[in-house]
Amino acid sequence: MLCASLTACGTNILPGEDEGKQDTDSTIVAPVEEEDPIVDDESYKPVALKSGVTHVQPMTGMVLWNEMANGKQSTHGKCIQLEFSYVEPCKLVTGKSGNSLQYDWSYLDKKLEGASGRGHQMVVRFPLCYPSNRDNCIGTKGATYVPDYIKALSGYEETYSSNPGGDGPTYYPDWSNEELQWFVRQFYVDLNARYKDDPRIAFVEVGFGHWGEYHTYGTTVKFGKNFPTRDYQREFFKHLSHVMSIPWLVSIDAGDDIYFCEMATDSELKQLAFGLFDDSFMHKEHDFSQGDGWNEQCWEWSGKDRWKLGVCGGEISYYTSNDQKSFLNPAGMYGVTWEQAAAKYHMSFIICNDAPGGNYFTPERVAEAGMASGYHFSVLSCTTNGEETHITVSNTGVAPIYRDAYISVAGKRAAKSLRGLLPGEKKTYSISAKATTDNVRIESDFILPSQQIEFEAK
Repeated sequence: MLCASLTACGTNILPGEDEGKQDTDSTIVAPVEEEDPIVDDESYKPVALKSGVTHVQPMTGMVLWNEMANGKQSTHGKCIQLEFSYVEPCKLVTGKSGNSLQYDWSYLDKKLEGASGRGHQMVVRFPLCYPSNRDNCIGTKGATYVPDYIKALSGYEETYSSNPGGDGPTYYPDWSNEELQWFVRQFYVDLNARYKDDPRIAFVEVGFGHWGEYHTYGTTVKFGKNFPTRDYQREFFKHLSHVMSIPWLVSIDAGDDIYFCEMATDSELKQLAFGLFDDSFMHKEHDFSQGDGWNEQCWEWSGKDRWKLGVCGGEISYYTSNDQKSFLNPAGMYGVTWEQAAAKYHMSFIICNDAPGGNYFTPERVAEAGMASGYHFSVLSCTTNGEETHITVSNTGVAPIYRDAYISVAGKRAAKSLRGLLPGEKKTYSISAKATTDNVRIESDFILPSQQIEFEAK
């Protein structure tokens, strides 16, 4: 049930003593600024550029898990740009010394090195609760991913459900424990400090409950015990907005009033720069026009323009075994094509690890579908007087780019970033260099050396 009340559910609480607060570049996708237009005088002459968009752009498109991406590398490696993985916090955090967490980042680094070696960036999620899973730090089926040093604390008591939602044995973190609450906040401070400038990570998905997807289907929510309180969730959102410069997303299920839903009533939270992910995208009744429309309603819980502030993505539905296998059907699935769904929800990426089991996961179709997501830049005009160049760029994609990228001439970048250039918008950039037919590029510090952001030359 989606949030129906217009009454705020609690008071605002900020992290104690500004713990972990850092100066970051913020994940806010700033709107293109209104400014005096750049006008050519008679000394500026047009330059005919040779460029086109020939492949899926970085930070967009179809996403496979690491193992599947590795297996499909020879056939599909060039038509995907992203890979996905869960990463267990208990495999990264080895303990605590004083007020500092101790880490061994090698587990995550190995995943990042594998993906980047295939020319792909990663979307990562750090869940604490994973039904039925054995791949945890203590070997117990369904155990949490809470670091061992917290589990060893006196008074820390997890709860258990034998088969919630039919997903198997599940343990739940003890959200009454203050050390756990502190740890979760501090973990993202430390994660961002280490990886904020690392182009191997594109996006971070965050959340609570099963798989970090903001639900505990089959288990009753007990705030402050098996699920964080609403006050803590509010604090957590604000905390991440201060400490995370890596773009982050939260499940649309946070819009369910069973778990949170505060975004619909809290104007301060509504301004925060985060994205949304939908882990049952394109199922049979996803939209209002298809039936129940619960997913579409959840997409709207934080405002219909959320995509302007943060990246939108998700995972194709597993409601039926056929959904992932059929969503790339050019004729559509349940009356909707991938291209239509991507445009409607301004999708930058979608996880579809079971799609290779269907008939439509050909390299050509994967590339076509990937290029229908995210941003798409076009240079409308390029003029130079020999010392300065004016370049007008438009975004003809379905979403902005969510990290800084710059139009450049002969290696010299424009002062203003392309980040925040919305679909349908255009802007003119001035660069103090002479453009030629083949020295105009788009550069970014947040893509891999093997990747390239392309543009159409109109």
